[in-house]
Amino acid sequence: MTLDELDRGLLALLQADARTPAADLARRLGVARTTVLARLARLEKHGVIAGYTVRLGRDDDGAAVEAYVGISVQPRAGAGVTARLATLPELRQLSSVSGEFDYLALLRADSTARLDAVLDEIGGFDGVLKTTTSIVLARRIDRT
Repeated sequence: MTLDELDRGLLALLQADARTPAADLARRLGVARTTVLARLARLEKHGVIAGYTVRLGRDDDGAAVEAYVGISVQPRAGAGVTARLATLPELRQLSSVSGEFDYLALLRADSTARLDAVLDEIGGFDGVLKTTTSIVLARRIDRT
């Protein structure tokens, strides 16, 4: 499916606030409300819009620490490591990646001490060869 300028504009507005009423979207895009509804239906039908969700806010009071963790695992250990990682409440995202690591995890802990404990736990999982951690100092752009 090819997206035109109206589709891209609609998607950008929805990414900023998926709860924006169709009438407001139409007004901002300079089209009729029925046009917006038809476009939304088409984008949903073709899988461009896979769903609508809630994003939880982050505490910006400095009480939490986030870190990206590169994880290298032994061959054929990926499923077991992934299952163990899924049990960690601090895990926010896990991606399989190419390059130096097998996985890239985003962790969020309430303190550096808790992050340290979680990293020790991950390092002790069967099949984990090594981890490399980068602590997030500041988010410069966040389009999630």
